[in-house]
Amino acid sequence: MDVHILGGLSVREGGVSITPTAAAPRQVLALLTAFAGQVVPVTVLTEELWPSGAPRGARTELATHIAELRALIARALHASEGGDAPAGWTEERTADAVLVSLPGGYRLDTGVGAHDIGQFERAAGAGYRAMDAGDLARASMRLGEALSLWRGDPYAGVAAGPCLRREIERLETARLSVLDQWVEAQLGLGRHEEILSELPGLAARYATNEPLQAHLMVALLRCGRHEEALAVYERLRSVLHRETGMEPSARLRRLQHSVLAVRHTRVGAATGGPTPRTGVPAAAFGPAYATTAAVAAAPVTTVTAAARGEGTPPVIWYGPAVPRVPGQPQGGRADTALKGVAVAV
Repeated sequence: MDVHILGGLSVREGGVSITPTAAAPRQVLALLTAFAGQVVPVTVLTEELWPSGAPRGARTELATHIAELRALIARALHASEGGDAPAGWTEERTADAVLVSLPGGYRLDTGVGAHDIGQFERAAGAGYRAMDAGDLARASMRLGEALSLWRGDPYAGVAAGPCLRREIERLETARLSVLDQWVEAQLGLGRHEEILSELPGLAARYATNEPLQAHLMVALLRCGRHEEALAVYERLRSVLHRETGMEPSARLRRLQHSVLAVRHTRVGAATGGPTPRTGVPAAAFGPAYATTAAVAAAPVTTVTAAARGEGTPPVIWYGPAVPRVPGQPQGGRADTALKGVAVAV
């Protein structure tokens, strides 16, 4: 079974769609795919369908939706080589074996097909490990692969109840964490000019996400656009104050002070003042902005073509209507993304 949810729900068995068009069974299938291979309790399914309280006969209606899904699965199995069992199946491949009834709930067994969430998580994990090892070219490639799997909003077109909304939020947060790390890898490889075509839009979309704002400031500073880098900080400060009543973190404030210092040095050189340095050491930005890889701290001119990781797949950013996600990615990656910012000009 092939499951795709990163840009709308699409579930196919043997190449035949089993995605219902009706809203309620579509919602049931979406939740079952979110926890494929696990038992989803009836209580969770009824809460998903009726968040305000299940009506009388809710379990009977849920059973009807399950029967509709099994009918779609049975037709797909019949159309795809008579329903032969794929490798790893020890029982006959039937609709009841694919969508299993168990005490207290249901389980969707997707078998050995493709699941884009699993593909995303495996590519992201490989990218994180490459970042930790300092292999920025590989990190850029694998994180880019993870991001390119997103075709749109997760579970787009599905009416989401409380459980599915939590899963959507988890996925969006995971995507934002990967995005932070991918941008950091790009900066470490000296690709600040290339990503400036994407970063301003991303920073505007995630206006309170400090790692992305920091990355944009660094990219602008490396391109000598000091005033624009400072404007990014002021926009962040304004948005945070308006939405949360808080100021940017100490890390962002230190970065702002460093940008001011670089601008002052350059302006002084232009007016006959002190000679500017050719590079700004990472130490100038304090321990919170120490680099995670030596290449990120080196002057941009030392980044070779080989280090740029030729063959990196394109990253596809989806439409402008992206839901707001929490400002801090899961799994501690927000802190990692901030610590990885270093500036070379």
